[in-house]
Amino acid sequence: MSDAAQPTAAEVRAAAEAVKAALDRHLDAVERRTGDDDPAVYEAFNALAAAAEVYDELLYDRHDEVTPFEIPGADDSLPPYAGPEEPHALSVLIRRDYAVVEPPRLLAQAQRLADLDPDERGSEVAAVVGTSVHAALGVIFGEYEADEIASRHKEFGLEEGDSTLWVAAADELPEPGEWLGAPFDQADPQLVVCRFDVSSVFDGEELDEDLEDATADSP
Repeated sequence: MSDAAQPTAAEVRAAAEAVKAALDRHLDAVERRTGDDDPAVYEAFNALAAAAEVYDELLYDRHDEVTPFEIPGADDSLPPYAGPEEPHALSVLIRRDYAVVEPPRLLAQAQRLADLDPDERGSEVAAVVGTSVHAALGVIFGEYEADEIASRHKEFGLEEGDSTLWVAAADELPEPGEWLGAPFDQADPQLVVCRFDVSSVFDGEELDEDLEDATADSP
């Protein structure tokens, strides 16, 4: 890049100030969040990611330096957006994987719930939950919201696997009951406004990078 095309020091400073402002807005949204899927938090996250990317690029162009932050980009996991410019409806698609690592804990928690009101749950459920993981999962997920299970999974003998959340745009809401028979068949990546992934593979990538850096620095 020629000197004439380089950003000015003032532009780099302005980009840094934009990151600071975006950090404040993100923290404010997190402190005021109304739940795990609060759209204000996601909007603030995206704004912070965009501001950080601009600053990182200008910092490199002007000073040949980079930031220590790496924010996953939508281009890495999604095709180009092809949905409506002004969505009037949206679908939130969530997948969370769990491993049953402590069946006795799961069974005990489910049995406790079944014993609280056996008449309401049915005598068959109360009888079999003590030995059936299948029945225990039905009791647990029937009693608690998915977000509460996500925050308390260890209490139920579960271990988190990968998870993802897609926010997909639409022109209007589907008719009631239209997709209940196959709720995920119409998930179109080109309609996804944003997505958020959690996976241990990301931690592994960071560890690999640290090991590579350590190896490069060693004599």
